[in-house]
Amino acid sequence: MNLAREKILGRVRAALAPLKTRAAYPDFSGQAVATTSPLSGDVGERFKARLELVGGKAFEEASALAAWLKAEDYTRGYCDPALWPRLSSAFGAGFTVETSFDRQRVDDYQFGITQAVGAIAESGSIILNDSTTSSRLGALAPWVHIAVVSKQQILPDLMSAVNALGNDPNIIWCTGPSKTADVEGILIQGVHGPGAQIALLEP
Repeated sequence: MNLAREKILGRVRAALAPLKTRAAYPDFSGQAVATTSPLSGDVGERFKARLELVGGKAFEEASALAAWLKAEDYTRGYCDPALWPRLSSAFGAGFTVETSFDRQRVDDYQFGITQAVGAIAESGSIILNDSTTSSRLGALAPWVHIAVVSKQQILPDLMSAVNALGNDPNIIWCTGPSKTADVEGILIQGVHGPGAQIALLEP
């Protein structure tokens, strides 16, 4: 552990030490309770609509995705090696796609294609975790992130997603492009993550 981090954690421990009692953790039975009305209609169509509302895009064909990337001049990227064999035929000449993410060349990648563990129709969110995401940097560092999601993995609402998360300690919900308004109240996209969030929906 580096010295700066240990110094910060030491100060936190010192501040907590005088406390005689701590607030109890909330009693959670393992099943979240929905507080909103269930969504109606096809969850896939609902997810696509909500993703677009939060600034994302959805494609159902790899060829359409590749055409959009080329039109936007995003031609250099990374792809999860498990996904590339079935996606490569859609990417013709003009693309440079690597299946190993080189941390030393992080700025060379305009897009990253990774596997998502699921999606949420209610919010248009894409769910990533460590067990299915081949490269965390491949998902978060390039300007364009493409998450490959099976339609069978789309959950109807937030509570369903919480109940289905499992024991993975590192789960990320991506709801549209990265955004911040910070103190000035000026919305800026792509500051802490991708500036374009894409879902490639598979059967």
